[in-house]
Amino acid sequence: MKPINLSFAACGFLGIYHLGAAAALCRHGKKLLKDVKAFAGASAGSLVASVLLTAPEKIEECNQFTYKLAEETRRQSLGAVTPGYDIMARLRSGMELILPSNAHELAQNRLHVSITNTKTRENYLVSNFSSREDLIKVLLASSFVPIYAGLRPVEYQGQKWVDGGLTNSLPILPVGRTVTISPFCGRLDISPQDKGQLDLYMNITNQDIMLSLANLVRLNQSLFPPSKRKMESLYQCGFNDTVKFLQKENWFE
Repeated sequence: MKPINLSFAACGFLGIYHLGAAAALCRHGKKLLKDVKAFAGASAGSLVASVLLTAPEKIEECNQFTYKLAEETRRQSLGAVTPGYDIMARLRSGMELILPSNAHELAQNRLHVSITNTKTRENYLVSNFSSREDLIKVLLASSFVPIYAGLRPVEYQGQKWVDGGLTNSLPILPVGRTVTISPFCGRLDISPQDKGQLDLYMNITNQDIMLSLANLVRLNQSLFPPSKRKMESLYQCGFNDTVKFLQKENWFE
C-alpha cells in the first residue's frame, strides 16, 4: 500500500478548522492515522500538524488557546498589527505549553514544515530538528507573516525566514498519497464545499481554491479573527468535513 501523508494548509486564525479536522481524525480516523507516514503544513497548518503528531491528547487545549488568542487579538485597536502587541510571543508561549519535551524527536523526519527564505525567496520544507527549540523556531518562522506579525523575521540556522504560506501554502510530499486539508473551498480532500458557485479556481502557492465570495470572507477571517461563536462553528465544520471524507474513503471508525 502507498504511504499516506497528511498536509494542512496555511490559513491563520482559520487553523481552528484544522483543529476540528484533527479532533475528527483522532476520534474516527485511527485506521488512517496508523498508516500516516508523514505530516506536513504551512503556517497555522504546520502548528496543527505538529500537535497531531506529537501531542494529539492536547487538541482541546489548543482550541482553548486559539479562542483566547483570537479574543485578545480582536480586543486590539488594529488587531495583530497594533503597535506594542506581539502575536509571535503569544504563539511561542502556546507552543511552550503544548509541545512535549521530546517533540523534536517525535517530529524528526515525519513533520515537514514549509518556510520561506527572506533572501532567496525560496521555499524549504524542514523535517530535521536537532532540539525542541529548533522545532519551535521553524514553526514560528512558518507562521511569521511580514508586517502583520512584526518587522523582524525569525532567525534559524543563521538565516532569516518568514511564512511558508507565501511560497508553498500546502506541501505535497513526493512519496505516496498526500491527503490535503484546508478551510478554503477548493480541489482538496477535506475542505468546505460552497454550494452554487462558479466552477472557477485559482492556484495560490500550491493550493487550488475556488474563486468565491465565501473564500474572500475566509481570507479576511484568517487575519482578523471572527467571533468566538463563528470560530466554534468553523471547528465543527472541520470536524464534519473530515468525518465525511473518512466515510467516503472507508476509513471511518
